[in-house]
Amino acid sequence: MRLKTDDVVLFIGDSITDVGRDRSDEGALGQGYPHLVAAHLLTDQPTKNFQFYNRGIGGDTLDDLVKRWERDCLELNPDVISILIGINDIWEGNIQTQADLDHFEEQYRYLLKTLYQRTDARVVLMEPYVVPYKKDRHQWRPMLDAIINIIRKLARDYQTDFIPLDGLINAEAMRYGLTYYTEEDGVHPTLAGHGFIAQKWLENLGN
Repeated sequence: MRLKTDDVVLFIGDSITDVGRDRSDEGALGQGYPHLVAAHLLTDQPTKNFQFYNRGIGGDTLDDLVKRWERDCLELNPDVISILIGINDIWEGNIQTQADLDHFEEQYRYLLKTLYQRTDARVVLMEPYVVPYKKDRHQWRPMLDAIINIIRKLARDYQTDFIPLDGLINAEAMRYGLTYYTEEDGVHPTLAGHGFIAQKWLENLGN
């Protein structure tokens, strides 16, 4: 994927994307990977007039995102949208059965279907992840893998760009330590973690 002049780029998801953004400021990017991506691209390509928006909300599940999809995504009519959602569905125990997985796929598919019906957006899907620093995080793995497989399937079905964050971050955690890229909860990125996600996002653009 390449960005074009005047592209509107939207990052949307949960707390991993939110990172303390000022929700009273429509253009606030927070202090995480969206901020780092925007800073790099605005510096690297100052004549392209890119616009960046962050609509991450801490604690959001997929169902929460669906409820605000019209307001926070479709009405903005982005040219590029980056979606990272799903870890709170695991954290809150929402995914326990095949019926739960079917619902997750149905809801995620709704996001993509309406996006392609209403916009011409190019899409980047990022898979949720967990680093098993805490022992109970090992219990998340079966259901997390299941929703990751759903997101990968949807990326194929809709021919989106895809960034396999779970595998990438866990591979790096094996090299540099389980708490180098995430906090001790295994989910929320450290500064290095946000830098890593931003790096992979930019690599997807060819930057």
